[in-house]
Amino acid sequence: MTNAVIREDFREILRLVRPGSRVLDVGCGEGALLDLLAHEKQVDARGLELSASGVAACMARGLSVVQGDADLDLDHFPDRSFDYAVLSQTLQATRNPRHVLDELLRIADRAIVSFPNFGHWRVRWSLLSRGRMPETKALPLPWWSTPNIHLCTLADFMALTEDLNLRVDASAAFAGKGAARAMNPTSALENWRTETCLFMLSRNSAPPVRELPSSSGDLFDG
Repeated sequence: MTNAVIREDFREILRLVRPGSRVLDVGCGEGALLDLLAHEKQVDARGLELSASGVAACMARGLSVVQGDADLDLDHFPDRSFDYAVLSQTLQATRNPRHVLDELLRIADRAIVSFPNFGHWRVRWSLLSRGRMPETKALPLPWWSTPNIHLCTLADFMALTEDLNLRVDASAAFAGKGAARAMNPTSALENWRTETCLFMLSRNSAPPVRELPSSSGDLFDG
């Protein structure tokens, strides 16, 4: 690891993950989080990344990463093959967030998910005062160039967890570059003041093990 500044959400994920566990980072980018987990927690670190440049950067770090699409390729992983599946600042960029979240908790015991909260007061104020899609620290790009296609509020996400029968094991809120703070995700006030949310989720009851088609298999095999 270099002495680069560690993102605050990465610090929180590092705190949540058990040493020596099996971790899949979905949308791992250039591998900064995976590298941190491998060195600080000695995890069995694997990654799934859509961009060829991200995969190449991960491989240059010595990380085990394959190129793939979260919307399509999570289906090929065996049930419960990881202890944690991480989706950091990526859920809102998927085409089918409900399916992706459901798949994360099929292939892993716990999912750690973070996303920008579209209910934050700066977002609401921008829409109210300017009548245009907001640009904030958590949402820095204009609407026509952002990869985000399914933005949601904290309240929206909590409704989805209930629909999928998921349990919130831990949650944290971020604003600006400040450190993580504890939050009550069911609080209406938090839906106003939280700029970025992070959750650790598990299932309230384990789903039946799904048999994969004979042509499918772990993308890391071979």
